[in-house]
Amino acid sequence: MTDAVFHLDGERHVPTELARGPWDPGAQHGGAAAAILGRAIERFQPELGLAVTRITFELLRPVPLAPITVTTAMTRPGKRVQLVTASLQADEVEVVRATALRVAPVPRDIPDDLDAPDHPLPDPSATAPVERLIAQERPTNFSDAFELRLADGQPFRTPGPSSMWFRLRVPVVAGEEPSPLQRVLVAADFGNGISGVLDYERFVFINPDLTVYVRRPPAGVWVGLDAATWLEGGAGGYAESALYDERGRIGRAVQALYVAPR
Repeated sequence: MTDAVFHLDGERHVPTELARGPWDPGAQHGGAAAAILGRAIERFQPELGLAVTRITFELLRPVPLAPITVTTAMTRPGKRVQLVTASLQADEVEVVRATALRVAPVPRDIPDDLDAPDHPLPDPSATAPVERLIAQERPTNFSDAFELRLADGQPFRTPGPSSMWFRLRVPVVAGEEPSPLQRVLVAADFGNGISGVLDYERFVFINPDLTVYVRRPPAGVWVGLDAATWLEGGAGGYAESALYDERGRIGRAVQALYVAPR
């Protein structure tokens, strides 16, 4: 069934083919796992009204395309600042861990003209649709859960920075409207993919982590990434993405990268 990325079966989250990632046909995309953990964190003790400002995912092992479960805990309680952790397990083995910083909202009487200079993406209605991220034949995967619109660059064709809009075609969990945070998290893990500087057919550039900062929830259903990858031979690398909605800048995502020949 591909009417959603996941279906619930009691406490288990059962992935569909839309959860599949690009690196291994038997493993989930990091964005799918991030959305499920983000969903759990939002639902955990929400009564104080603190918002997720930062969330970091440690992708400890490949997430199999199989049922998964989630546990959550409050590791730093507070009325103004909290740390909430969530763990995703497959066959009782932890595969992804998330730590979320929840902070009391910025006062509403703060001036609304404090934004730093920025270069917002073109409106998604004015940019080009994208049918497929990769030209070659491939099984159904996470990118098929989205309507994609290309604002700049040629991902997987011409190496380098790229800007793209993402809109979920289906729910993350069947029967549920995706929350604004879920819409951010499912898109944020695409930064390394759309801004790769190496040949996808010859190299892997997998992110073992993802950190997302959000200043406000996105307005509307589109989330934009303005992404770039930075590598240093013999050292390390990362991808970073400025995050947008149709009103402007909403946050930032950063991914460390593991790079190797295929």
